[in-house]
Amino acid sequence: MATADLQQTVDAVWRMEAAKIVATLTRFVGDVGLAEDVAADALVDALTQWPAAGVPRNPGAWLTTVAKRKAIDHFRRRDTLDAKYAVLARHLDTHTDEPGWDPDRIDDDVLRLIFIATHPVLSREGQIALTLRVVGGLTTEEIARAFLTATPTIAARITRAKKALAAADIPFEVPDRSEYPQRLAAVLKVIYLIYNEGYSASSGQRWIRDELCDEALRLGRVLAALTPDEPEVHGLVALMEFQSSRFAARTDPDGAPILLEDQDRIRWDRAQIQRGVTALGRAADMIEHWGTGWGPYALQAALAECHAVAPTAADTDWRRIVALYDGLLQIAPSPVVELNRAVAVAMASGPQAALDIVNRLTGLDDSYLLPSVRGELLARLGRGAEATAEFERAATLTENQRERDILLNKAIRARTG
Repeated sequence: MATADLQQTVDAVWRMEAAKIVATLTRFVGDVGLAEDVAADALVDALTQWPAAGVPRNPGAWLTTVAKRKAIDHFRRRDTLDAKYAVLARHLDTHTDEPGWDPDRIDDDVLRLIFIATHPVLSREGQIALTLRVVGGLTTEEIARAFLTATPTIAARITRAKKALAAADIPFEVPDRSEYPQRLAAVLKVIYLIYNEGYSASSGQRWIRDELCDEALRLGRVLAALTPDEPEVHGLVALMEFQSSRFAARTDPDGAPILLEDQDRIRWDRAQIQRGVTALGRAADMIEHWGTGWGPYALQAALAECHAVAPTAADTDWRRIVALYDGLLQIAPSPVVELNRAVAVAMASGPQAALDIVNRLTGLDDSYLLPSVRGELLARLGRGAEATAEFERAATLTENQRERDILLNKAIRARTG
């Protein structure tokens, strides 16, 4: 196997199985930082051994076994190996044949890992950054882009979080239900950010990283089973079901993106849409039962439902979408929500009304989203030269090659009228 092909294979295995591998190792060694370190060492071994021996039938199990052996070596090298670590090393010695992650088997090792990484001893920023790193398998650079934050800042957060967990000696377990409310918001945000990175990749050659979306949705379903009375959990699951239902229609055979209004809706997964409707119904029932009001994930799911149930793009209820965005801005204001609302206003009331909103927005100067939307609105108003400049600027701001290609093609179309 060529070096480049092997690197892609190892990267793909890590993307799909990182969370399970690190979670399994954390259960055995009791330290998130050490678990990630020995897993990374196992990846290095894969790069050196797989070219000659070939990729194993179960690469996740291979990586887990090698990482466990490295953990044993780590404990044996300690100058002050105490009884606790001696027992652990013997346990690892006799439990190194555990099978790799079966994606069809739902257990809560990964969920335990998320709850550890969202422990109250950590800051909220540290909780999310650490979990995206060890559960989502995202690089520090990808997390920084997701947060619109400098990479060194994210790296420092992750390092501090690992040290804080090691010092606190957090047990590897799902917390008591009495602790759910204070931990749930961070867990939901982690799952949401993992899903978003998969739904619209911030960098690379692929527009959709479906393995991240699948893992986020799997975690959401597990969490919904653990917390059946939490409306926002069902809201997030509904949102992910609706968004994932369009995957088959979001790209052409070459992987190039197909925009929402151009998608073949016959290819949308109707069973998944129905699962989204059901999950959103559960959220609505819990909201009515508890009298809590609609949260941000349930509202976003309601927005996604408007698109999912519309037979055609022309049938989309844009005025309802604007109203839902109004509600979302009341409880979770952000420049991105305002920008998305402006897009809905353009569809409901015309591009000039939306452009007036967009021109007042702040806080997205380094994001491709603002010039991209402004370019669309200017193009619809017939201002081709201005639209071209906005699309070209947006193309320089995105790290995703597929997104860049779309923006440059829009610039060409705007230039030629």
